[in-house]
Amino acid sequence: MSRQMVRPGGRSARVQASVHTAVRELEAEVGRDALTVPLVAQRAGVTPSTIYRRWGDLTELLSDVAVERLRPDTAPKDHGALASDLAAWAEQFLDEMGSPAGRAYIRDALLGDPDGTNAGQCSAYAADQVDLILARATERGDDTPEVETVIDRVVAPLMYRILFRPAGLDAAYARGLVAGLLGQGGR
Repeated sequence: MSRQMVRPGGRSARVQASVHTAVRELEAEVGRDALTVPLVAQRAGVTPSTIYRRWGDLTELLSDVAVERLRPDTAPKDHGALASDLAAWAEQFLDEMGSPAGRAYIRDALLGDPDGTNAGQCSAYAADQVDLILARATERGDDTPEVETVIDRVVAPLMYRILFRPAGLDAAYARGLVAGLLGQGGR
């Protein structure tokens, strides 16, 4: 398979874009369970062999589309203080990932990920967002935890709860994780 961390250019980028668009449109029109490689190929204007060659099978294609959909659209907002920046980001992360669509994308991303590439990419999205928040806080002179500490103490428990124990999961839980992290020195 030729899944790449770097976005391909030229024809390859056009194929990827048209296939991803076809998947999203068909999911909305006929539902995920009705998707087939030939149906996606027809909508995208490519041959099924193009999809098989690039993605391997439908599961890996859906995984690739899910990873792209999990990519953050915007940088985290700057609220002027580390605690409020991290709390707002954690709440937004929970809202997006904890929604039915977010959980479905997470499952799809992991199902078609035999080598862990997609999981690593999704993790990198969160780490990049946290890194930006921490860099801004450092520029303001705040004492900041390490990125991996935030991943371990905020992101990891959120993901576990989103996937395995979503009942009662709310913004207060996300804020509590951030408060616990920062209240204990954050290192």
